Amino acid sequence: MATENSDRKNFFKRLRKGSDVETEQTEMTFMDHLEALRWHIMRSVIVWLAVTIAIFVFIDWIYDNIILAPTDVKFVTYGALCRFGHWLGIGDGLCMPPVKIDFQINVVNGTFTSAINIAMVGGVIVAFPYIFFELWRFIKPALSAKEKKYARGSIFWVSLCFFIGAAFGYYLLAPFTFNFLASFTLGKSGAIQYKPTVNDYIDSLTNLILGCGIAFELPILAFVLAKIGLITSSFLKKYSKYAFVIILLIAAIITPSPDMTSQLIVALPLLLLYWISILLVARVDKQKAKEEKEWS
Repeated sequence: MATENSDRKNFFKRLRKGSDVETEQTEMTFMDHLEALRWHIMRSVIVWLAVTIAIFVFIDWIYDNIILAPTDVKFVTYGALCRFGHWLGIGDGLCMPPVKIDFQINVVNGTFTSAINIAMVGGVIVAFPYIFFELWRFIKPALSAKEKKYARGSIFWVSLCFFIGAAFGYYLLAPFTFNFLASFTLGKSGAIQYKPTVNDYIDSLTNLILGCGIAFELPILAFVLAKIGLITSSFLKKYSKYAFVIILLIAAIITPSPDMTSQLIVALPLLLLYWISILLVARVDKQKAKEEKEWS
């Protein structure tokens, strides 16, 4: 544990001094750090703006073929899940009924605001690898050679986890969520007409995509926390039953069918992520134990 604390202190000391093993050992002032950070942010913003403008140019096609796709009964997820349910022998247990959502605009600039929101959030999603690359370039000078070795390929793995999570949110959670909410009724009088605003739908869709993208960073986060000694594999295993219950409850709320199979289909990737995190942390624990044994 002493070595972990010293490594942590050395990291923050290098971060303050801005030492770079690959270049000359020069001490950076606070203003130097701000200047470097400013350029990293500016480059990220430029790339984000370029992607945002490109998306805005093709906004009509993106809205028709990407944004509205999860509400279309012909969306690839609906057919795939239905065929998968038949293959499992549970009949139509995974088949979701057709849902038609009539959107409305209740403000003068509603369509323009919606287009801007789609372009801006889409820019963040597409430009995510470059934004993380600029963040990595800012942090990299403070890392030792050993820490850089551990972080090798981090841009690829972080981006991969984010895009897998975003795809999971778009192709699986979004259809389940909108199908469930559109078919949910309050009362039996039929006095309520389901006509959500376009902005509300877009906000819900982007929150699902970004939320799942961030949630799928769990293995990476667990690896980093294990490296600095904040969590261990035994800790994650100890509280795994609570994590599983929470995941199953979330799946039960999202899925439109009370069938347990459909709930497990949603919960399985989240449970898998948790176990991947445990395996990664266990590997870190094993490596730390080996290093401590060599020093003792």
